[in-house]
Amino acid sequence: MPVTEPRQGRIRVAVAIVVAILLLGLPGSAAADPPKLSAKSWALIDPRDGSLLAAKAAGKRLPIASATKLMTAYLALKRLRPNQMIAAPAYRPRSSLEILLGLQAGERMRVKDLLYGALLPSANDAAETLAVGVSGSVPAFVAAMNQSARRLGLADTHYANPIGFDATGNYSSARDLATLASILLRDKLFARIVDSPSATLRSGDRVRQVTSRNTLLGRAAWVSGVKTGHTQGAGYVLVGSGTQEETTLISAVIGAPSESARDADTLALLDYGFSLYRPVEPVRRGQELADPGLDYRDDDLSLVAERTLAVNVREGQRVGTQVSAPDEVSGSVERGERLGRATVTVDGEPAASSPLVAAQAVAAATTLDKALSTAQNPIVLIALAAIVILVGLLLTMRGRGSGPPIENPAPRARQEEQRSPQQRTPEERRRMHEERMRRRRQRIEREGGTG
Repeated sequence: MPVTEPRQGRIRVAVAIVVAILLLGLPGSAAADPPKLSAKSWALIDPRDGSLLAAKAAGKRLPIASATKLMTAYLALKRLRPNQMIAAPAYRPRSSLEILLGLQAGERMRVKDLLYGALLPSANDAAETLAVGVSGSVPAFVAAMNQSARRLGLADTHYANPIGFDATGNYSSARDLATLASILLRDKLFARIVDSPSATLRSGDRVRQVTSRNTLLGRAAWVSGVKTGHTQGAGYVLVGSGTQEETTLISAVIGAPSESARDADTLALLDYGFSLYRPVEPVRRGQELADPGLDYRDDDLSLVAERTLAVNVREGQRVGTQVSAPDEVSGSVERGERLGRATVTVDGEPAASSPLVAAQAVAAATTLDKALSTAQNPIVLIALAAIVILVGLLLTMRGRGSGPPIENPAPRARQEEQRSPQQRTPEERRRMHEERMRRRRQRIEREGGTG
């Protein structure tokens, strides 16, 4: 495995927007007008950015029937553990038409199974059991529901019970329902539950088989939820969701005249939403997106996308690509080894990502590579130059300090005197005689007499 070393001590993260395009009129992007639906109120949102794509009376406060149980599920997921066992309170139905799991007072069931019961068949006793399990009583739970609605910014929502009975203080809007569903769908357990046509509950006193009342789950493969509702006051309600080509949209219809109209409205609304999107491929498989240097070598390593990244975008959305990769790689690298990541963003939010892999294998730097790299290092070159200059100065100073030897005539004369007469030349004997006569005259002059 290679060791990555950042050049200049830093890792390049999101250093470049490889693609940044403003989609202003893609070919074929002109969409038809929103569909005309039979529901009193409806809304369609893109949960990636919360954009309201189509709406009619989206903020109107209306009864929402069992769509109320979305907030019941929200609090149960926040405050209880999925495998936690809780006891059912004594439940008294208000009508023989209510849907129930048939829980007996004191019967214990897992939170996860109660969620399946409350969300798929919309069992009222399951919802009340969750409410009491969270807060200890229904009034305390309703207070928590309203507190959560305010905290989540659901300005057109208020609750009077955890089930969805028609009541003066129990209402919401199509926009708020779609927003709450988008929050809930981030929870993997919730998303799995509402995408299930049926389930088997095994944790109570007996095994129970439940079926979702959202019949769209069996009609369209791309439909993924979420929750139905129906009362006399609310009419037919459906919070829907669907996913096509990595794009998820969430719809809400309130006050449809029938179950079939509710389903038709939801499908038409979601189909319209998907027609607003077009696929783009800002990153292609094998595309080079980074080229970190190789240590000790004047060479680069090509990093390419492991897979193609395609996203669906609406007209006017910005698509970008952010690259996270090392600036330098050391050690050996295998072809296809992952050394970075490319992330495609839509309006600045991550939408898809792919690892970056080595386009070819490279060996580790050799001793020669390291030596040559060190020799070319400016600091090393400056140090060597300084050493050469210093040595030159020392040699120059030494040369100036040494010269030809100064001859001392006296020792030379003494050496000549010490030589035997047979070894002296006539010239040497003459100079010695003159020297003796000179010293004799100097002595006579000092003594003041004649010789």
